[in-house]
Amino acid sequence: MNNLNNIVSTFSSEDKQKFISYLEKKNKRADTKNIELFNYLLNDKLDSKSTCIKLYGSEKREAYHALRKRLYLSVIDFTANQALQEEGSINMQIIKYILASKAFLQQKQYKVAYNILDKAETLASEHHLFALLNEIYHTKIQYAYANTSVELEALIFKFKNNQKNILLEDELNIVYTKIRETINNIAYKGEVLDFQTILDNTFEEHHITLNDALSFKSLYQLVTIASISAFASKDYLEIEPFLINTYKSILQHKNKEKQPYYHIQILYAIANTLFRNKKFKASLKYLEIMHEHMLLKNKKHYSSFKLKYHLLKALNLNYSNNQVLAIEILEPFTNKKHQDIESLLDIHLSLIVFYFQKNDFKKSHRIFSKFYHTDKWYTEKAGKEWVIKKNLIEILLHIELKNIDLVESRLLSFKRSYFKYLKNIKQERVITYLNLVEYYYKNPEEVTTIQFKNTVENSFEWIEKQREDIFVMSFYAWLKSKMEKENLYVATLNLVNDSKEVRTNKTLTKLV
Repeated sequence: MNNLNNIVSTFSSEDKQKFISYLEKKNKRADTKNIELFNYLLNDKLDSKSTCIKLYGSEKREAYHALRKRLYLSVIDFTANQALQEEGSINMQIIKYILASKAFLQQKQYKVAYNILDKAETLASEHHLFALLNEIYHTKIQYAYANTSVELEALIFKFKNNQKNILLEDELNIVYTKIRETINNIAYKGEVLDFQTILDNTFEEHHITLNDALSFKSLYQLVTIASISAFASKDYLEIEPFLINTYKSILQHKNKEKQPYYHIQILYAIANTLFRNKKFKASLKYLEIMHEHMLLKNKKHYSSFKLKYHLLKALNLNYSNNQVLAIEILEPFTNKKHQDIESLLDIHLSLIVFYFQKNDFKKSHRIFSKFYHTDKWYTEKAGKEWVIKKNLIEILLHIELKNIDLVESRLLSFKRSYFKYLKNIKQERVITYLNLVEYYYKNPEEVTTIQFKNTVENSFEWIEKQREDIFVMSFYAWLKSKMEKENLYVATLNLVNDSKEVRTNKTLTKLV
């Protein structure tokens, strides 16, 4: 029954008021308790047993669960009606035109019918509604013999071209799903897969290229696929031009205001890519545009995106030498519940890193102590990469806190749990990094020596700084701060700022 709680938590203030009005009109009896239950669910502080007793004065399980089921069905009906009102008006108008034209065609009022079909075609073309266009062209062709003004060959050409668009959109939808499934296997199940090969093969199999942009939804799917590719390769510079150019085409899209959810998703993808490329001002610019769209339609989608928005804003600020404000933004979320568990976990982990970079290890550990689930649970919720980062940070944290026994046990546990996996996915660099961390832990006096610095220099493959992953830099900054006897946050910012300049100097390759 937790689905009901999750759905209710996504309601905007206006949705809540509208839903209560909807229930009031629907209720035929004065003693119906659905509104009362809805208000209790909004409060989200009572468990099922306590809510039941509040409603009935005693524990009446059957009555309570029956009431929840009825409320759940009401929520579904309400949500469907809202969606029809907000997004289905164009579709419904076109369907009305088609039905009216068919009625006139049957009455042999061909000129009137074709005028109506022309209006329907214009609307459907503007909004890339290929399925409805198919019905319009089908009808026009069916009665073309009775209308001498129709250019049949031109009409057949448009019909066949539209069929290609329908097929392409369907194929793209299949590709999108396959790619999402693949990244899920990589990130959340820990499977070892060659993502780039799978991506290329999937596009080739379905005859799709990243230039095939059709409907607004398709543009969103293309952006998502490109973002997933960057996530797997950690090369966000490669996709940045594509995302920006795609967004420019979206701004000209007739349907952009009809699908705000997709619009917000695309803005987030661009802002995130710019952050990963260390273009913080540009990222913040797109984040503000994203926030403006989150506030539209009475903040309908605000709740769904607020964690992602605040997290990415805080990350940009932290790496722009504005750490205090970054912490202030994220701190309130550590005591709140939200259905976006993955973003909530990212917020906690980011705050741990912020405090760690600030040398406030006690506060960092205080937040870390809230991670009481198993690694298996966190892998299912946030992915394998997130868990590896969490465990690496924990080891560094215990080193700084001088928790000797815990350092030893965490090192052993990490080696046992992840070394084989890291070798399988060809990420031996993480193993190398941890070995250097362990060496420092056991021989802290040697970390500033030329010999140790040379060891670090020769331990890794190196890539151009501007292509380096910002989170990898954060890990390396800790080791560098020890070698140079430098403040950690200063060392981190120096590495990041150096990487923003186009050069060919060397830096550490991807750790995670």
